[in-house]
Amino acid sequence: MWRTEVSSSAVSLDIGARRFLHPGPLRWLRALGWGGLLFALFMLFYAVASQAGEPARGAAATPLSLVVVAVLSAVGLGLYAGIVRLAEGRWPAELGLRRAAPELLVGLVVGAAMLSAVVAALLAFGLYDISGPRASSPLAMINVGVASGVFEELIFRAIVLRLLMRAFGAWPALALSAALFGALHLANPNATPVAAVAIAVEAGLMLASFYLLTGRLWVSIGVHAAWNFTQGWIWGARVSGIPVQESLYLSAPKAGAPDWLSGGAFGPEASVPAMLIGTGVAVIVLYQAWKKGNFQARSETAQPIVEVFD
Repeated sequence: MWRTEVSSSAVSLDIGARRFLHPGPLRWLRALGWGGLLFALFMLFYAVASQAGEPARGAAATPLSLVVVAVLSAVGLGLYAGIVRLAEGRWPAELGLRRAAPELLVGLVVGAAMLSAVVAALLAFGLYDISGPRASSPLAMINVGVASGVFEELIFRAIVLRLLMRAFGAWPALALSAALFGALHLANPNATPVAAVAIAVEAGLMLASFYLLTGRLWVSIGVHAAWNFTQGWIWGARVSGIPVQESLYLSAPKAGAPDWLSGGAFGPEASVPAMLIGTGVAVIVLYQAWKKGNFQARSETAQPIVEVFD
């Protein structure tokens, strides 16, 4: 049975306070160095997992490819848990299993609803054309949703946001992690500075808000996975600039629709409706996290051992 250390205070966000992150001189620098090391390691693991599951991204995706992606994602989470246990002296509360299933379900519903609301707004304002339905397999986009949801949330929320928070506090960590998340999307096809800012604000802050509210990754993983799956397979829109090969419907900007309104060739994520909806959700959830006290780390004293993994 796994265990973790939990503060007796009402604050539920555990960002690490032992071993490599113990209080003392230059803890901010140790946190940055540790974060950089974990970031490089798991970006490499993500690249290997993406390459191994590459057939899953095309039209020839199979159930076996889904198994490969699911296993690699589970290995990545397990590897993170083991490394954190050794280097930080704790089992990661951000992967607490007791609430995993219900929080994943909530995230899946919220992510699908948010993206569908974005597409509905684009259609209502005459910015998009939608055709279909048509026969297609969802396997490729399930794989994309699982891999991006698990690895990008692990990297950008559990590693980057958490350890920047350990180094500088919550507000600088939120701004820096969201900016990095948006900037890395500049490497995607059809990316623009506007698209990068949109991703940083609507997705970087929004996904971070669920982690800050719950102290766990599961809602963020569910939202991220469902957002990509709904955008790619259900509505057939470009996912962060990348066209999909199979989808239930097919969605694209109308000829003459302004890119800054419709998102253009990058897809709905760079649209005004996505920015408004994503940012609105982020503000609401961040406010709840702030009221809960999760913009502060747990107390570093009076931390009794309690079971959180069954």
